[in-house]
Amino acid sequence: MLTPAWTLDWAWSLPLIALTLAIHVTAIIGLSVLLLHVRARFERRERRLRSSALLSIAMIGAAGWALALLHGFEAALWAGAYLHVGAIDTPADAMFYSVDAMTTRGASGLKLEKQWEMMGALEAANGVLLFGVSTAFLAGVLTEAWAAFREQARHSVRT
Repeated sequence: MLTPAWTLDWAWSLPLIALTLAIHVTAIIGLSVLLLHVRARFERRERRLRSSALLSIAMIGAAGWALALLHGFEAALWAGAYLHVGAIDTPADAMFYSVDAMTTRGASGLKLEKQWEMMGALEAANGVLLFGVSTAFLAGVLTEAWAAFREQARHSVRT
């Protein structure tokens, strides 16, 4: 039988999981469009191997930076929820706990109020999903950057 406290964990967590995944995918699609646009503009102008390598490095770095900000924003949403429901006392503790849970590190030493403990576990599951999507995206960016760099290298050797 479900207790009201346990169902509140799920009632708060499932919408947060859906919201953060929607935000994450939307941001990744936007970032993909931006990176493709930058790559296309570069290829119309520049054809040197060194420039291609620097662009690839910059694009991968920018993607990583954007994903770090995105994960931070998503952790802040969870932290706000923890504060709102009274699961943790201070904004600093809420954010620290949230980042710790989302990364599945689990060593913050902080604990949620007993009736909200499942919410922390569900945030960890959400973090696995979000980091999985981010990893897949970065793998795609790396694959695309490597393919473009390899093509540029072949072109440079021929000319």
